[in-house]
Amino acid sequence: MVAMFFTVSVVNNYALNLNIAMPLHMIFRSGSLIANMILGIIILKKRYSIFKYTSIALVSVGIFICTFMSAKQVTSQSSSSENDGFQAFLRWLLGIGALTFALLMSARMGIFQETLYKQFGKHSKEALFYNHALPLPGFIFLASDIYDHAVLFNKSELYQVPVIGVTVPIMWFYLLMNVITQYVCIRGVFILTTECASLTVTLVVTLRKFVSLIFSILYFQNPFTLWHWLGTLFVFIGTLMYTEVWNNLGTTKSQPQKDKKN
Repeated sequence: MVAMFFTVSVVNNYALNLNIAMPLHMIFRSGSLIANMILGIIILKKRYSIFKYTSIALVSVGIFICTFMSAKQVTSQSSSSENDGFQAFLRWLLGIGALTFALLMSARMGIFQETLYKQFGKHSKEALFYNHALPLPGFIFLASDIYDHAVLFNKSELYQVPVIGVTVPIMWFYLLMNVITQYVCIRGVFILTTECASLTVTLVVTLRKFVSLIFSILYFQNPFTLWHWLGTLFVFIGTLMYTEVWNNLGTTKSQPQKDKKN
């Protein structure tokens, strides 16, 4: 599981170097439901209702729309030279392949984690620690890339940290904030997997991805057309259908009425 976690993390990050915009990156990863369903059918021999297959179709269509429209943007935004445009498109295809691999690997890791939880019990702190501590030696192979980015971070503009008044390169400050927020988020997800139903966990993670997507569009000013919004809507609605949110809400509303009759 540790090897899977390390591979997924590295491949997902490297995909950003292959003409993959952050909104497309997050939309593509929102297809984790379809990946889990496919591997669940193949590996665990699971069967699902028509309602869930419909939700999977919505997610698939949404991802296809966003992927296709981003492909057109990559070609149109590249150099006027056909060779440059073709090379950019090939890099984009390679990025899509990397995202697909990471998506399937992440789904396989989830199935493996589910098996471990059933066999050894749910221990969120241990899972969080081992998943992040044991892969650290693997980053030795990425030492040169890490060093290059550290140099770039040192060259970024200086920023005075509020309250403490320390001046540091702003990219290091961003990295610190990212680490803190990532820890809070991932810690919460690991706790949810042991304390709440899978419906709650999936819904929370989906909403977090959607908020991250909106923030990325506004902050980085990425090109986002009406087709992208339509694809995002399909992914979001399909995910909610998969988690059966509306069915559960209807059940919750009907319970008080039954209690009143009794």
